[in-house]
Amino acid sequence: MTRYRLLLQQVRTLGRYTTDEEAERVLHAVLAVLGSQLTGEERCDLAAALPERARTVFATQIPLPRPVAAPAFVEAVARALNTSLTAARWDASSVLAALTDLAGDPLTDRLLADLPRGYALLFGRADLTVAA
Repeated sequence: MTRYRLLLQQVRTLGRYTTDEEAERVLHAVLAVLGSQLTGEERCDLAAALPERARTVFATQIPLPRPVAAPAFVEAVARALNTSLTAARWDASSVLAALTDLAGDPLTDRLLADLPRGYALLFGRADLTVAA
């Protein structure tokens, strides 16, 4: 099985999607929105970790000058999929959790350090902050 098929199957399982087509639609939408959020070394490293078909979707997006807050990310996913915010949050989490498994903890930690607070939950991680 190709790396892309493995990623797609993981998204399908995590998101409980009934077809590969539905999982692929969600995967591509979330990768496109994520591609507009990341810059620099983390963007390059994530692109290198992705299977070619997924990398193409991710890498063809032009990054914004700075990433949007997690709620705006979910709103962008909702618009891309023409769905509710609740469904978009589920979709984003299904893909981002699969990416965490694919990219590994060190890269995921770096991605989360570059993104605004609030993304950790979408990646399937606790959103912990250091108390002052």
